Amino acid sequence: MSNVIESPANFASLFLAEVEQVARQLDVPSIERMASRLASVRERSGRVFILGVGGSAGNASHAVNDFRKLAGIEAYAPTDNVSELTARTNDEGWPTVFEAWLRVSKLQWRDAILVFSVGGGSVERNVSPNLVTALDYAKSVGASVLGIVGRDGGYTAKVADVCVIIPTVHRDRITPHSEAFQAIVWHLLVSHPVLQQKATKWESIAPKN
Repeated sequence: MSNVIESPANFASLFLAEVEQVARQLDVPSIERMASRLASVRERSGRVFILGVGGSAGNASHAVNDFRKLAGIEAYAPTDNVSELTARTNDEGWPTVFEAWLRVSKLQWRDAILVFSVGGGSVERNVSPNLVTALDYAKSVGASVLGIVGRDGGYTAKVADVCVIIPTVHRDRITPHSEAFQAIVWHLLVSHPVLQQKATKWESIAPKN
C-alpha cells in the first residue's frame, strides 16, 4: 500500500503509484505459463472462449480481436452476441448463460476458456455464478481453463490450470486495477514472441530506424 496521503490534490499520483505496485507484483511465471498454454491451444487447432461480465465483458470483446488478428487464435466472447445473451438470461436464467453458449459451440478438450473477472465467480456470494457453471462445464469436457482475475481469484483461481491474480494494493480500488490489468496482461500475451504472428498496424508502418 502506498504511503502517499490520499486527497483530491494528489489522487492522480497515488493512483499511478498503485499501478506501478501492481505491475511489480504480478506473477510473471504464471503469465509465461499462460502464453505457453495458449500457444498449445493454437497448435492443436483449438479455440479460446473469453468470458467476462460488466467491464470485463468489454475487455473480452477487445481481447477477442487481438487474439484473432495478432496471434492467429480462433477466439470468441459470448457477450458479443447480446441477442442470445439476453434471450438466455430471460428464458433460462443468468447462471447458465455461458454454459449453454459453450454447449452449442461444442466446447471440447482442444479448446480453452479464458476468464476475465474481478472476483473470479462465487456461488456462495451469488457473484458471477455464470462463470462458475461455465468453469465446471469446461473442466468436465477437458478444456483448458485460464483466468486473469482480481482479489483472491474466487472459483476461477481454485479450478484454473493457469491463473494470473492481479494483486490488491488498495482495498478501495480492486475493481479498477483488476480490469485495467486484464488489458495489460492480454496485450502482453498477444505481443509475446510465442504468440504474436502479425505486427500491430502502427509498428508495421513505422520507420525501421
